[in-house]
Amino acid sequence: MAGIEIERKFLILRERADFWNLPGEEIIQGYLNTHPERTVRVRLGEGRAWLTIKGAVRAAARREYEYPLPVEEARELLALCEQPPLTKIRRRLSYRGFAWEADEFTGANRGLLLAEIELDEAAQVFPLPPWAGREVTGDPRYYNSALVQRPFSEWPSPD
Repeated sequence: MAGIEIERKFLILRERADFWNLPGEEIIQGYLNTHPERTVRVRLGEGRAWLTIKGAVRAAARREYEYPLPVEEARELLALCEQPPLTKIRRRLSYRGFAWEADEFTGANRGLLLAEIELDEAAQVFPLPPWAGREVTGDPRYYNSALVQRPFSEWPSPD
């Protein structure tokens, strides 16, 4: 599927989030290319897999092309990706009519909690859930492709 992805990303305030007991999907994703102008990602979820090609982010929007993959081929491609792959548990949530994805990172990114909302247009207005913290949409450190190269566990502790 081809198109434009318009996405905003926020840190999650753990103490305000009441959805950690909801079921989530375990996701493994690896990157064949992490160039800032383009990324090529292999993602393996529970019983499904896909290849995604994304362009550079411009004002929260970017080109995105996504294709389903056979699970076994995805496993083989993950072995070719930068190591270790990124791992997380994704929960899909709804807040006031908007779909959100809440990611609880595991492995080398354990402790990082991010929420994403995909929008129809860049200027679209949406209500922020009470568990949404600081927006990190334009901060490249929080791109999944960057977290493979420099995991959250390697970041300096906040002052």
